[in-house]
Parts: sequence; structure tokens; C-alpha cells
Amino acid sequence: MVNRPASSNTSLSLKLIGIICILSFFLDFLFLLVPFQPTDKVWQINLCRNLVDRGIVPMVGLGAILTAYWFDSLNEGSRSSSLSLKLPTFIISSLLGLIFLLIFPLHLNNVNQVKGQALTRTNQEAEQLEVQVKTQLAQVQNQLGNDQVKAAVEKQRAALKEQLGTQLSELVKDEQKYNQALNNQQLPAAQKDLLKKYKANPKALDDFIAEQTDPQQLATQRITQIRSQKEQQLKKIQDDAVKELRIGISSLLLAIGYIIIGWTGLRSMGALQGSPKRNTSGR
Repeated sequence: MVNRPASSNTSLSLKLIGIICILSFFLDFLFLLVPFQPTDKVWQINLCRNLVDRGIVPMVGLGAILTAYWFDSLNEGSRSSSLSLKLPTFIISSLLGLIFLLIFPLHLNNVNQVKGQALTRTNQEAEQLEVQVKTQLAQVQNQLGNDQVKAAVEKQRAALKEQLGTQLSELVKDEQKYNQALNNQQLPAAQKDLLKKYKANPKALDDFIAEQTDPQQLATQRITQIRSQKEQQLKKIQDDAVKELRIGISSLLLAIGYIIIGWTGLRSMGALQGSPKRNTSGR
């Protein structure tokens, strides 16, 4: 035999918890609408994501309310409350099921559109940067036809060779400093490679300076860097879009759960079948 006061208190507590969970979800929903930007695809994506992430909260509330009525059914002889939450509970569940069912295609469509726009924008920006690099290369090559500019470049190369040659010679002569430089984590790999090549053949410095001051080589390196960054950005956009599939699948699962709860409850109460026909035969 179930203790009636204890069962009644438990039922009341579960109903209160359920109501708070449901009201909390709809309150969050109202705050998520601010600022209201319904035509912004990114705003729609963020709204759908936040709603789905909070979607389990009202389901917990619905479960608490239905569990409370199950406790009431165990309390034999108890009078049913004049204010029943069953019908509103099943209606809210059906409404939430419809909302999450609509979120499923809406969210995936928005994600696909935003992804397409991001991919197009990234490709266009990379192409523009490549065009700028090639334009600058053509300008530099035209300037190198001038004897004064060519003399200035040669002077710069000689100064760079003298500076680097002095530094590298000091490191190569001292084995301890040489090993410390190779073990230095902050020293770029390119400089370590130059140090090794210089120790084996001092003429490697001339090749290095030629590469570092050659406009065509610098432009090629810059274009390679731009394309590498573009590939990384495209991969990130694709990965972010794949992650959004979780939101779509979760939304579909929530929709199925709410619809089953709502329609099953409404059918059990006869709300979907209408009132039973009265016997008019007189028998």
C-alpha cells in the first residue's frame, strides 16, 4: 500500500519540477530571439543550435509531470485534481515535436548555404591575393631593368652576405655554439638547415641569399603559402559543416520523442479520436 501523504508530496514536487523545466526552456527561447534577425542565416543557425542543445530540458519536465500522474494512479482512492496538466502536457509535447521537426531541414539547409558562401568567399580571396602577388612581381621585375635599382639590389645582397657570413662563421668555428644553435627550439628550421649546409660548404650562403632576394622565388613562396592557407580554411569550413550534422540529427531525434509522447497521450485521452458516440437505441 502506497503512503498517501508521501505519494502526494512526491507527485506535487514532480509536477513543480516539470513546470519549471518547461517554463525555463521557453524563457531561454525568448532571450535567444534577441537580437531578432530572422533573415540572417547565421542567426538562424545559432538559434537552432541553442534550441537543440536545450531541447532535452522540456522533455525532462514532461517526464516529471507524467511520472507525477503515475504516482497519483498508485494512490488508490485519491481524487483527481480539478486542474489537470495532462492535456496541456501532451499539447506542448506535440508542439515541441513540430518545432524540432521543422528545425531539422531548416538548419541543414542554412548550414549548406552558409558553407557554400564561405567556400566561394575563401576561393575568391585567395585568387585576389595571388593576383596581387603576381602584379607586384611584374612591377618588381620591371624595376629591376633599371640600372640604379639593380645596383641597389646587388648592394643589399652584398650587405646581407657579409652579415650572415660573419654570424655563421662564428657559429661554425665554435662547436659548442654550433650545437646550441641546432638545439635551439626558437630558431627556425630554415636557419638550422642553412647552418648545416654552410658548415659543409660555405658557398651554400650564396645560394640562400639568391633565393631570398629573387623576386620570382619570393612570389612562388608567397603563392604557395596563400594556397596552403586556403586549403586549411576550406577544410575547416567543411569540418564545421559536418559537425552541424549533429544538431540536425539531434533535432530529428527530439522531434520523434516529443511527437510520440504527445500523440500517444492525446490518443489515450481520446483527444485525437473525438468524443465517443452515445447509444441512442434506447436499449
